[in-house]
Amino acid sequence: MNLDLRGKKALVCGSTQGIGKAAAIELALLGASITLVARNEEKLQRTVHDLATASGQRHSYLVADFDFPDRLKSDIEKYVSKETAHILINNTGGPPAGPALTASTDEFVKAFSNHLLCNQILVQAVVPGMKEADYGRIINIISTSVKMPIRGLGVSNTIRGAVANWAKTLSVELGPFGITVNNVLPGASMTGRLQAIILDRSQKQNKTTEQVTREMISEIPAGRISSSEEVAAAIAFLATPAAGYINGINLPVDGGRTGSL
Repeated sequence: MNLDLRGKKALVCGSTQGIGKAAAIELALLGASITLVARNEEKLQRTVHDLATASGQRHSYLVADFDFPDRLKSDIEKYVSKETAHILINNTGGPPAGPALTASTDEFVKAFSNHLLCNQILVQAVVPGMKEADYGRIINIISTSVKMPIRGLGVSNTIRGAVANWAKTLSVELGPFGITVNNVLPGASMTGRLQAIILDRSQKQNKTTEQVTREMISEIPAGRISSSEEVAAAIAFLATPAAGYINGINLPVDGGRTGSL
């Protein structure tokens, strides 16, 4: 099985913490040169030093804030004028919890911009280089909510579904060029995002965070919450040559929790 990413460059968004950071570390272990993307330069600098470096690898970072799409467009266009990104990991923190009915239109617009529009900007920038290289992997980190909406995450459910269908459409358009587009759907993974959801539920339900966590675990056939590294392993595999015929899928990494195929 060819898992070798030597000579490949990966652009990894949201890569200073959680699943994004774990994915960057895993891709570096497989030989890829990593460009970290996040808005906090101090954290980016620290994360670069956490990446494995072998002969031929060169890691870097790009400071970018997805709240400012026009600035992101300018920054990524400068990057691709000098570098070819063979792998793009789209990963952005989810919208705040809450029901869809009470969410403001501004919340939907902001989430749509952060997730779908910024993803589109990045894809449009990197695809020409992928086509020229005859190799491309676009992997979007979304949520199992694209299969079954999660209660209390109204805005997230809506926007994640839009991203999933956008990705499926792109997979058809880009497949002929050796470029695959897939979505990884993490279940309960102990990231800052999940901790925030647990805290929100505990406050609204008048329960301790331990009680909420146990209730979550009781719904997972694997009987535990995953690590970021377990999700990152699936991301890294989809980025490799071995996954070249896997295109346009939603891949849950959830311990069997999602109640659908």
